[in-house]
Amino acid sequence: MGSLFRSEQMCLAQLYLQSEAAFACVSKLGELGLVSFTDLNPNVNAFQRKFVNDVRRCDEMERKLRFLERELKKDQIGVYDNGDNPPAPAPREMIELEAKFEKLENDMKEINTNQEALKKNFLELTEMKQILMKAQHFFEEMDRFDTTEDEALIDPNTPQTVAAAGKLGFVAGVILRSKLPSFERVLWRACRGNVFLRHAEIEMALEDPVTGDVVNKSVFIIFFQGDQLRNRVQKICEGLHATLYPCPDTSNERREIAIGVMTRIEDLQAVLNQTEDHRHLVLTQVALNIRVWFIKVRKIKAIYHTLNLFNVNIAEKCLIAQCWCPTNDLGKIQDALRYGTEVSGSSVASILQQVTTEEQPPTYNRTNMFTESFQGIIDAFGVSTYQEVNPAPFTIITFPFLFAVMFGDFGHGLLMLVFGLVLVIREKFYLAQKSADSEIWDMIFGGRYMILFMGFFSMYTGFLYNECFSRSFNVFGSSWNVSAMNFDAVTLGNASALDLDPVTPGVYRGYPDNYINGSGYPYPYGMDPIWQSAENKITFQNSYKMKSSIVLGFAQMLFGLTLALYNHIYFKDRLSIICEWIPQMIFIWCIVGYLCVIILFKWITWKDPASAPSLLIGLINMFMFTAPSKADGTFLYTGQSTVQIFVVLMIVFCLPWMLLAKPAVIYYRRRQKANRYAPLKSDSSTTRGLENPNFAEDVGKSQRNYNLAGGEMADDVPIIEQDQLDVESNSIQQTEPDPDEKDFSEIMILQIIHTIEFSLNCISHTASYLRLWALSLAHSELSEVLWTMVMHIGLSMAPPAGPIVTYAVFWFFAVLTVGILLVMEGLSAFLHALRLHWVEFQSKFYKGQGYAFLPFSFESIIQGRVDE
Repeated sequence: MGSLFRSEQMCLAQLYLQSEAAFACVSKLGELGLVSFTDLNPNVNAFQRKFVNDVRRCDEMERKLRFLERELKKDQIGVYDNGDNPPAPAPREMIELEAKFEKLENDMKEINTNQEALKKNFLELTEMKQILMKAQHFFEEMDRFDTTEDEALIDPNTPQTVAAAGKLGFVAGVILRSKLPSFERVLWRACRGNVFLRHAEIEMALEDPVTGDVVNKSVFIIFFQGDQLRNRVQKICEGLHATLYPCPDTSNERREIAIGVMTRIEDLQAVLNQTEDHRHLVLTQVALNIRVWFIKVRKIKAIYHTLNLFNVNIAEKCLIAQCWCPTNDLGKIQDALRYGTEVSGSSVASILQQVTTEEQPPTYNRTNMFTESFQGIIDAFGVSTYQEVNPAPFTIITFPFLFAVMFGDFGHGLLMLVFGLVLVIREKFYLAQKSADSEIWDMIFGGRYMILFMGFFSMYTGFLYNECFSRSFNVFGSSWNVSAMNFDAVTLGNASALDLDPVTPGVYRGYPDNYINGSGYPYPYGMDPIWQSAENKITFQNSYKMKSSIVLGFAQMLFGLTLALYNHIYFKDRLSIICEWIPQMIFIWCIVGYLCVIILFKWITWKDPASAPSLLIGLINMFMFTAPSKADGTFLYTGQSTVQIFVVLMIVFCLPWMLLAKPAVIYYRRRQKANRYAPLKSDSSTTRGLENPNFAEDVGKSQRNYNLAGGEMADDVPIIEQDQLDVESNSIQQTEPDPDEKDFSEIMILQIIHTIEFSLNCISHTASYLRLWALSLAHSELSEVLWTMVMHIGLSMAPPAGPIVTYAVFWFFAVLTVGILLVMEGLSAFLHALRLHWVEFQSKFYKGQGYAFLPFSFESIIQGRVDE
C-alpha cells in the first residue's frame, strides 16, 4: 500500500539560495509541489518584509485583470481556455505585463467613458423625440377641451375661451414609470389641484447609460397658470428625478426640431455601433489571453509571498529557507534547485541540507482521483498523527460495504451504480467544464468512485437479501414445498395464510438429510424467495439482521484493535501493548466475542426452532452467575456454566489490568530515575526527588543547558557541585518542559478515563452497530410500501386500463424511488456509515492529532484551493 498505509516519511530541510537564483528555484519548486515552507520571520510585520513591494505590484496587476474580467462578463464574452499552464515569468517580464495591463485598463476606461457619454446623449435625444411626438397629441386634446373641465385651473370670473386656455404655461419631460403615481399625488397636493397633468408611456425600453439596466419611462406634460406654480412644478420634478426638456408652443417649430433630433439620433447610432464594435474587438483579444495572464500573475505573487518567508543573509547575499518535504522526493527537489540555478545563470549552486528536529512533522498521504474521496472522509474527522496507521485504504472497502448493509436492494444499487459509472466515464468532460459553482455538485462529483462502490456493494447485499425494488428473485428454486403439507382443497381455498412446518418430511428440501446439522438443504445463496410472501417475514429478518449486525460490528472493532497493535509495534511502545492492548483484546473477546461465538454456534448446530435458547437472557444470566438450564431456555452446550464463569472472571481481571498496570510501571520507572540521584543530594533535594519523580530529570536538563550557555565544562566541575546546583536559580537557563513528561496524577486520571471509556464502549459500540439492522429493515419496508401503494395499483388492473394506469403511476413511482429511497435514504445510510467509521472503528486505534502537509504548489493556487 506504500504511503497510503502510513503517511510519507518527512524531513525538515534548510535551503541556501543565492539571491539571483531564488526566484527561479522557488518557481520550479512550486511547479513540483513537494515542499511546505515555514515562516522564518514570524515576528516581522507583513509590510516590513523584503518583497512586500513586489507583492503589491502583483496585487495591482491582479486588480486590473479582475476589472477586465468584469467587462468580459458584462458583455457576455467567454474566456478562452486551451488548458495551457505557462511557467512563471521572470521578474524582468513583470514590467512588460504591468505596461500591457495599464494600457488595456486605460483603453477600456476611455472606451467606457466615451460610450457612457454617447449613450447618455442618445438617451436624451430619444426622450426628446418621444416628447415631441406625444406633445402634438396633448395640445390637440387641449384645443378640444370643454370649458367646464377647466374650472379648477381658471378663475370663474375669467371669460371661458380657448384663447384664455392658450395662455396657460406648460412644462414637458420624462419620468420613471414606477414613480408616476407618486408624481401625480405630489403634484395634486402641492398645487392644490391647479395643474393639469397628461402622460403617456414610452413603448420602447430605454437603457440607463450608467448601469446599463433597461428602464421604462413615461412622457408627461403639465399645464398651469402663473410663475409661482411653474417654480413649484419644477421643484417637484427635480425632487423626483424627472427630466425636463424644452418644447415649442407651435406645431411647426415642434416639427422642425423633431426632424433635427431624428437626424442626430441616426448619426449618434452609427457612432455607438462603431464604439461597440471597437469595444468588442478589444475584449475579444483580452478573452484569448486573460486566463494565461491570471496564471502568470498568481504564480509571481505566490513566489514573492513565499520569498517573504525566507531569512535574508545580507553578508552572504543569499536567502535561507526552511521547509518540510518527503524524504523519498529529496532527489526531485535537488533536481529542481539545480534547474533553477542553471536557468538564473547563477555561478553558486543552491544547497539543500537536512535538519534534525524533535518537532512533529506534518502528515502527507499521497492520493489520486480514486482514493481522494476516501481520504477526505478520514481527514474530515482529524488528520492522522504522523506515521500512524491510515484508515483510508480499509475504508475503501468497509465504508461502501456497511453502507450497502443498510441500503441493500439490487434495483436501488443498480441505479446508484449507473449514476456513479456515468460520472466516472465522463469525468474528463466534467473536469474540463470548471464552471460549476455548486458546492453540492462538487461534493457529488468528487465522491464519484465512492458512489460507484456503494452502488456495487448495494447490489451485492440486495442479492443477498433477495430484494429488487422490494421484490425477490427465484434463481435457485425455493427450498419449501407447500404440497408436502397435504392441504385439502377447502383449506387451500378458504385460508388466507397457511403454516409450513419444516420438520414435516418433504416440506423443507432435504430434511432430515445430513447437511452440516441435519436441517436439510437451504436456499443456496441469500434468502429464500418464499420469505417475501410470508407473514412472519419481519420476525425472521429481524433475528437474522440483528445478529448479523453484531457479528459485523465485532469484526470491525476487532480489526481496529489489530491496527492499534500495528501502531504500538511501529512506535515501539511495548508498555502500551502489555498494559493496554492485551487486556483490551481479552476484554472485548470475553464480552462481545463470546456473544458472537454463541450466535454462530446456535446458527450452525441448533435444529429445533421451538426449543432455541434466548441468547440475551443467557448473557444476562452469565453476569449474574446463574447456571444455564433448559427450563429457562438458556442452555446451549455442555460445560457452558464453567466457561461463562471463566469469561466473567477474565472480564473482572482485565479491568484493574487496564487501569493500574501502565501507571504503576511509569511510576516505578520514574522512582528508579529519582533514586539514582538521591545519594548525591541534600536532604531537601532528596525529599523533592522522592516526591517528584521528574525532579532528577529536570536537574539533568538544567545542567546541560547551563554548560551550553557558557558555564564551566562538565568535566571541569566536581560532581557534588553540579548536583547541588539550584534548579530554581535564575542563573540557570531553563528550557521548556517536555510535553510528553506529564505529571503522574494527570497520567492516572487519563488512564481512569480511558479504562472507563473502553469498557463502556465495548457495550455501547456493539449496540451502535444495531443501526445496520434498523436502517436495513426500514429501507426494506419503505421500499415494499412504495411498491404496494403505487406500482401494485397499475399491475393489479386488467387490460385495457391496466397498462395505461401502470404507465401513469410508473413515473410517480420513479420520482418517489429516486427522491426518497435513493437520495434521502441514501444520505441517511451514508451518515450512519460515516459515524460507524469515525466513532466505533477509528476510536480503537486512530488518534488523528496531526496536521496536514500543505505544499507550496502552483496547481492548488491556480485552482483557488489556497486562500490569499
